[in-house]
Amino acid sequence: MKIAMIVVRTLMGLMFLFASVVVLFKIDMGKQPEMSEANKTFMAGIMASGYLLTFIKVTELACAIMFLTGRFVTLATVIIFPIILNILLTHIFVAPSGIPMAVALLIGNLFLAYYYRKNYVSLFAMK
Repeated sequence: MKIAMIVVRTLMGLMFLFASVVVLFKIDMGKQPEMSEANKTFMAGIMASGYLLTFIKVTELACAIMFLTGRFVTLATVIIFPIILNILLTHIFVAPSGIPMAVALLIGNLFLAYYYRKNYVSLFAMK
């Protein structure tokens, strides 16, 4: 189980590292697939905020570093969950072609949360 945790943690870390670095450093990845009108509108809204995309990508980068170094993985799992959930919902309602990758991210995050479940016990203790 420990090897599976390391593999999942590393893959998620690399995926978020790549996704955040490409956007933050404006790296040209060549011709991108055509987006649907709904997806273009959604992305235009995010871009119009002026800060949201940068905030999301900096958060992804911080979590990627935590996943790759193996430090604060429990915290990274909690922080990245809303982003993964939004990725999944975006692909369900706006761009269905990305659903398999979004589901894989959600399963990976839930697996890490299950693996580190003992670290979450104090969060749910009534005092």
